Amino acid sequence: MEISLEGKNALVTGGSRGIGKSIALTLAECGANVAITYARSADAAEEVKRQIEERGVQGMSLQADAKSTDKAAEVVETVTDEWSGLHILVNNAGITRDNLLLRMSKEQWSEVIETNLGSVFNYSKAAARSMMRNGGSIIHISSVVGLTGNAGQANYAASKAGIVGFSKSLARELASRNVRSNVVAPGYVETEMTEEVGEKVLDQIKEQTPLQRPAKPEEVARCVAFLASDLSSYITGDVMKVDGGMGM
Repeated sequence: MEISLEGKNALVTGGSRGIGKSIALTLAECGANVAITYARSADAAEEVKRQIEERGVQGMSLQADAKSTDKAAEVVETVTDEWSGLHILVNNAGITRDNLLLRMSKEQWSEVIETNLGSVFNYSKAAARSMMRNGGSIIHISSVVGLTGNAGQANYAASKAGIVGFSKSLARELASRNVRSNVVAPGYVETEMTEEVGEKVLDQIKEQTPLQRPAKPEEVARCVAFLASDLSSYITGDVMKVDGGMGM
């Protein structure tokens, strides 16, 4: 049974690279029109847009600061006006500012919380108004770290754990309007952001992972596509781990 998203419009935050890029392209392959937001590289975002359109659907790239409530509302309005509705939102935008707690600055704490968790609030609130009319699926990208914690990542783990509680609350609030809210919690994934991890750290991660390898971005993206589709129509308020068994 194939996943079909034909006739659906999707918005992926932080979609110009890494997991977000893979999600955007996978949703497009399933037939959805896909808009992405990006923070810095317009060239990278335009390349993703081109690849989306190569799959025979419409694409859009929009520059946005994930921390800005006003910009989130503007992005959602642009997408819904251009495509006459929004059916799928993937809250993927995120950053890391790792440090041990005693060395962590207030700026490192605040920037991660405001970007990773604040953006989820911003885009979910803006998108919910459109989705409540025709139903929809909101998928939040958390992390296994939000479920287990990790030394040196108190800010990141807190933001990702907050996403889980937020998603469950949203699922309860919007269920009567046929809007579903779920979380995907990846483990270690091979992306540009994680390429800088040293070989020693990577070996330690493999030892902690029963499948003995990191995930590929498309393995996370396929789970997102499933939750975006009608195949998951009776799933809401759930957390799906894509972590090779790391969080067992």
